[in-house]
Amino acid sequence: MIKKSFSGSTKKRFAFKKRKLFKKKVCYFCAKKIKEIDYKDVLLFRKNITDRGKILSQRISGACAKHQRCLSKAIKRARIVGLLPFSSA
Repeated sequence: MIKKSFSGSTKKRFAFKKRKLFKKKVCYFCAKKIKEIDYKDVLLFRKNITDRGKILSQRISGACAKHQRCLSKAIKRARIVGLLPFSSA
């Protein structure tokens, strides 16, 4: 629908889409009661990095803030040691 204003310009009105409701992800580390994340556990990191080697965000991975910080530190340590690649490109 196009509405004319007093200045002569036309404004378009867009219908806003409803946001989809989604189920909140439960932190994997809290559910398994993992206290510390070891940088040598590469299989655990494979679920939390992309195929290009980037760390997944907290929103996508479902980790809580505390475990996301520990996870990113452990992934960075594993990269420095050479267990994980910095990038796979």
